[in-house]
Amino acid sequence: MSNTFPAVVIEETDGKASTVLKQLTLADLPAHDTLVEIQYSGLNYKDGLALSGNRNKVARSLPMVGGIDLVGTVVETSSSQWKAGDQVLVNGFGLSEQHWGGFSRFQRVKSEWLVPLPAAFTPLQAMAIGTAGYTAALCVDALERWGHAQPGRGKVLVTGAAGGVGSVAVALLAKAGYLVTASTGRVDTHEYLKALGATECIDRASLQGPVRPLQRETWAGAVDSVGSVTLANVLAQMEYGAAVAACGLAGGMDLPGTVLPHILRSVALLGVDSVMAPMPKRLAAWERLARDLPADKLASMTTVAPMSELPKWAEAILAGQVRGRVVVDVSR
Repeated sequence: MSNTFPAVVIEETDGKASTVLKQLTLADLPAHDTLVEIQYSGLNYKDGLALSGNRNKVARSLPMVGGIDLVGTVVETSSSQWKAGDQVLVNGFGLSEQHWGGFSRFQRVKSEWLVPLPAAFTPLQAMAIGTAGYTAALCVDALERWGHAQPGRGKVLVTGAAGGVGSVAVALLAKAGYLVTASTGRVDTHEYLKALGATECIDRASLQGPVRPLQRETWAGAVDSVGSVTLANVLAQMEYGAAVAACGLAGGMDLPGTVLPHILRSVALLGVDSVMAPMPKRLAAWERLARDLPADKLASMTTVAPMSELPKWAEAILAGQVRGRVVVDVSR
């Protein structure tokens, strides 16, 4: 084991946050009970915010090692549940917010955060899924528990469809037999989305106009990672008794709608949190991913980038220029 190793650290200088690639030692790491040698991390929208000037104050204290995902091998642990050599992953639990995260060759984490790497996936595939894909699975699980949308009946909408959450949601819903409509602002991703299983693509602009409280009933279900005006319009277009699983706010934190869809059409807004989701929900989501996410479709949405290029990729994901998922190779 090398005495030093690389990590991407968000620091504050003269009142401004900046991102630097630094050499750390094991003594620099937090005093949690499990040391993991990391193979890959993943780039998520929240990572982009943290690395690009710590927008929205994602990292609540600085300095902070970024990265809300990681996969790797347990080096040492004081937990009786794990042992050296176990392959594990972590999604959320405050990584890159309250706790140092996965953009590092090594990290100490709490053993109760660990999920065993599913046998169906390699470490690279697990981070190609990452928090984005795991969140998509939570959303699909939430829609199925609600029960209105049914495979082969009615249309299920996915907003932000060409992004990480959207790409995996399209693939999972299509594999389960749902008729998927993908909303995106990039015409050049239509063939990509149809290859993932979307039956049709629509321009995101159609969901960004003035919000009328009740619109034509169009969707039997929806997965939304955009929020704001888009979510308000989606809610106004849901069928009677349908539900929207909402998990993101790329378009903003506001919701400029009314209660009319909820009280006149019995439409449900299902908030989906991936950061602190209890372990049974996490394990169920990863079971769904192992069962229903085709390896070829996962490969088609995956780009591998070296950790040294993270600042560039962070700006790209915020600008909506990333298709699918970016896996971060922390060894480069």
